[in-house]
Amino acid sequence: MLAEIITIGDEILIGQIVDTNSAWMATELNKIGIRVKQISSVSDDREHILKALAEAANRVDIVFITGGLGPTKDDITKKTLAEYFGVELVEDPDTLEHVKGIFARFNRPMIEVNRLQAYVPANCKVIFNQNGTAPGMWFYENKVTYISMPGVPFEMMYMMTERVLPQIKELFQLPVIIHKTILTVGVGESFLAEQIADIENDLPPHIKLAYLPKLGIVRLRLSAFADHEAGLQEQVDQFAKRIIERIGDAYVIDQDITLEKSILNKMEARGLTLSVAESCTGGYLSHLFTQHPGSSTVFLGGGVTYAYELKESVLGVKHQTLLDFGAVSEQTVKEMVEGALKNFKSDFAIAITGIAGPDGGTETKPVGTVWIAVAGKQKMLIKKYTFGNKRIQNIERSAITALSMLNTLLT
Repeated sequence: MLAEIITIGDEILIGQIVDTNSAWMATELNKIGIRVKQISSVSDDREHILKALAEAANRVDIVFITGGLGPTKDDITKKTLAEYFGVELVEDPDTLEHVKGIFARFNRPMIEVNRLQAYVPANCKVIFNQNGTAPGMWFYENKVTYISMPGVPFEMMYMMTERVLPQIKELFQLPVIIHKTILTVGVGESFLAEQIADIENDLPPHIKLAYLPKLGIVRLRLSAFADHEAGLQEQVDQFAKRIIERIGDAYVIDQDITLEKSILNKMEARGLTLSVAESCTGGYLSHLFTQHPGSSTVFLGGGVTYAYELKESVLGVKHQTLLDFGAVSEQTVKEMVEGALKNFKSDFAIAITGIAGPDGGTETKPVGTVWIAVAGKQKMLIKKYTFGNKRIQNIERSAITALSMLNTLLT
């Protein structure tokens, strides 16, 4: 079964807000066997919305619409849907009572524009909105289902989870979709593709392989589609096993999680702790760890030591080392990681020092020069990298590369 998601609102098209609704909806729909064929964003314009609806109806079985259901004049989705289906707007008594109840609860007067929230196209089935005044609407026309929901994320998510998805599963016989993700690091997309070309050629038509690259990381996603689950998971697992064996050290984990989360999980299982000594990454590496709940079990913390004085006082880097070799050097990063291990009392530590740019480079140490050290109590890796001249990318690449080195050390 195919679906299309249409988000409505000028605020999306001008970049005022980010469309997180579509990504969340696509994930949830995929879990129940519905494949999203297209995602579109359209303006608060009658003709634009009508055209998008008509085109979607020719492509898919279900059209999901979010946005444009507010009480103000620029919210025209309801009126346009009524025009699209050739029906009138009618007042829904249950929705009206719900809206009145909300205003009464907050002791606020309900003006006429709020009463209009209770008007819906005559041919729709109303979807109750527990968290707001704008009802959702369910239509079925010419063998296509249309589901319109508020654009406010928490209203839409609750409506989808509690009302829409259960109804879809009850009404339609949905296929089985199984995904398996293999996380790799340190090897480029094209090299991986060459390594596993014969395995990819062996995939049957109902199993697809996708390459999802991002700054030093490539996720390999196997997706299998069938009417019945029997044997499907086993097939996917067999191909995943062949791929993992083939790619060797590039393999991290066969779960759809981030690299830093996989490392946290691995270290937690072994009862290990980690600290960091960051310079050019400015705390970005620490952020990657601490965004995950429970990270404190493994991640003790560390220091963002930009200045020479902090490298000396916090990490114990020798003053003479900095004078002789500079902050961006093998000698300095070695003393940084040793200082982190000693002073922060962790089992493993990461140290990063470099020139993120766009200024600060020299002929011998151009922008993008980064030294990374990863160490445990008995082993250490130190490497020099030369990235590009883009500051943000250099920071991100440094962090991902450091994580890759730590993953190697933990293997």
